[in-house]
Amino acid sequence: MGREIAHKSKRLVVSGYYGFDNSGDEAVLQSILFALKEQGEAAGISIEPVVLSANPERTREMYGVEACHRMKVPDLFRAIKSSDGLISGGGSLLQDATSSRTIPYYLLVLKLAQWMRKPTFIYSQGIGPVNNPRFFSWIRSTFKKCAMITVRDQESADLIGRMGVPASSVSVVPDPVMGLPLRGEAASGKAGAADASGETGRVPVVGVSVRFWNADRSELGALAEALRAVMDSRRIEVRLLPFHLPSDEEASAYVAERLSPAGEGGDVRIVRGVTHPQDMLAEVSACDVLVGMRLHSLIYAASQFVPMVGVSYDPKIDQFLARLGMKAAASTQSFDAAAVAAEIGRLLDGRREWADGKKAAIDRLKKEAQLPAQQIMQFYR
Repeated sequence: MGREIAHKSKRLVVSGYYGFDNSGDEAVLQSILFALKEQGEAAGISIEPVVLSANPERTREMYGVEACHRMKVPDLFRAIKSSDGLISGGGSLLQDATSSRTIPYYLLVLKLAQWMRKPTFIYSQGIGPVNNPRFFSWIRSTFKKCAMITVRDQESADLIGRMGVPASSVSVVPDPVMGLPLRGEAASGKAGAADASGETGRVPVVGVSVRFWNADRSELGALAEALRAVMDSRRIEVRLLPFHLPSDEEASAYVAERLSPAGEGGDVRIVRGVTHPQDMLAEVSACDVLVGMRLHSLIYAASQFVPMVGVSYDPKIDQFLARLGMKAAASTQSFDAAAVAAEIGRLLDGRREWADGKKAAIDRLKKEAQLPAQQIMQFYR
C-alpha cells in the first residue's frame, strides 16, 4: 500500500481519418492524444502514439508524435508489428455513405492488428449508415475480437447490436472532442459557463460552420436569408468558420456572397487557413452564438458553453443535440429561414441562461469523454 505505480511504456497505433485537413477529425485525434496522455500518467503508463495519417509529416509537426502513411502497406505493417495495440478511433469511420471502400479499409487495419495478436480498441466511433448488408458480418467478426468497444451514441450501439455484436461488450460514451481543452487549459479542466454577450459596445459574433450538401445549394441560400434577417434587425458580425479545407471555404464564400454585395468584408468575415483544432476551438469560443452544419462545430460550441443552432444533414447532428436536450433548428431538407433567424436572436439575447441551463449536461459529457482512455489504461495495468 502507498507504493507508486510502476512506470510502463506502451506504443499504440491510432487509426482514423487523419491528415486530410478536416478540423473535426483533427480535433478527434488531438482529443484522443490528450486523453491517452492524461490517463496514462494517472495510471503510471507512458503512451507512445503512432498515428496513421494521409500526411505524416504534417501530423508529426502538429502533434509532436510519430506518424506513418495510412496507405503505404510496408509502413503500416511495421507500425502495427512494433506496437502494443491499435486504436480505431473517433469520427464516422465505419459508414458506406461516402464510399464503399471506407469500411473495408478500417476493418482491414483492425484485422491486420488482430492477425498480429495485438489488442484492438474501438474508440468512441459513430457507426453508420451501413447500407450494404454484406458489411454486417465483417464488422461483427472484427468487433468480437476487440478488447474494447465504445461508440459515441446509442444509435451506433443499436446498429452494431442488430449486426450481432453483444450489447454487454459495448459502451456508449461522448465524442472525444468534448474533452478538448483550449490552449493552456488542462485537458480535464472544466471551462466555466461563458459570460453573456457582453462588453459595452462590442458587436456580437455569430459563428457559422457550413458545408456543401444539396446540389442546388438551397440550404445555404436559406441560411444566408436567415443571417441577413438577423443582420437587418440588429448589429452582428457573421464569422464563417470553415472546418474542412478547402471545400468549406468555398461553401463559406457562397454564403458570404449572399450576405453582402462585396461578399467577405465589413460585418461578414471568413476565417481562413485554420487547421489546428485548438486554434479553431479558440475561434468558436470567441462567438456569442454558433450556427453549425458540421458536427464538430457544435461539439466545440458545447464544450465552450456557446449557444448553438444546429442545421442537420445527417442523423449524427440530431443524435448529438439530443444529448443536450436539443433539436436541430433546420435541416438540409426543411429549412425555415424566419424560424432560424428567430432562434439566433433568442440565443443572442439569452446566452447566459442557455449556458447555465446546459452546464450540468456539458460537464457530464466532458468527464465521460475520458472513459475510453481510462478503459485502455485499465487493460494495460
